[in-house]
Amino acid sequence: MTKAVIFDMYETLITLFNSTLYKGRQIALDMGIPENVFREIWDPSDDERTLGKMTFEEVITKILNANNIYDQELFESIVGKRYSATSEAFSHKHPDVIPMLKALREKGIKTGLITNCYFEERDAIRKSDLFGYFDAALMSCEIGIKKPDRAVFELCAEKLDVKPEECLYVGDGGSNELEAAEAFGMKPLQATWYLKDGVGQPCGRLDAFDQAAAPMDVVRAVEG
Repeated sequence: MTKAVIFDMYETLITLFNSTLYKGRQIALDMGIPENVFREIWDPSDDERTLGKMTFEEVITKILNANNIYDQELFESIVGKRYSATSEAFSHKHPDVIPMLKALREKGIKTGLITNCYFEERDAIRKSDLFGYFDAALMSCEIGIKKPDRAVFELCAEKLDVKPEECLYVGDGGSNELEAAEAFGMKPLQATWYLKDGVGQPCGRLDAFDQAAAPMDVVRAVEG
């Protein structure tokens, strides 16, 4: 019997590819430096930002200083655009995401969140209309653990007070999350409702797993 549904956030509950992207390429362009030069510092910082050891602001400051182009106005513009783009993504979610979360709550199903995210994404998640639906929310930058580490799945099940076999884990499949959830004893379900070809999403269709083509398919999966 399913007692809890645990969700991934990005490309599952929301997508970054229906709104303005403000990532490495766009930031480098605003800085006026080649993207490969920008990425010399940006790319290696990803793990530290995901685990909460470094903020977006600290990395941007480091890159600007390393290239001798630090300017307070430029810095503030880049930070502002990043936070704006991060928040905007929550305005373009699938129309059935909230109804799906409400339906699970009405059935007495606990809901959890496990997401690999940076501090600026954490802030957007906490301010969103999704956050109140989670009985437990584990964000990598806050807990210092990221998927696919087994410990994050253990911690979420513990916070929800459920056994792994009582959990349905729903995610797009990035970060080997579905494999990790299954190895821990949860039932994995791939969310494919945001899936598009050729836009750079972290994961494509994974035929090894059951798939949900629409949010309400999650409710139907819980119902058996």
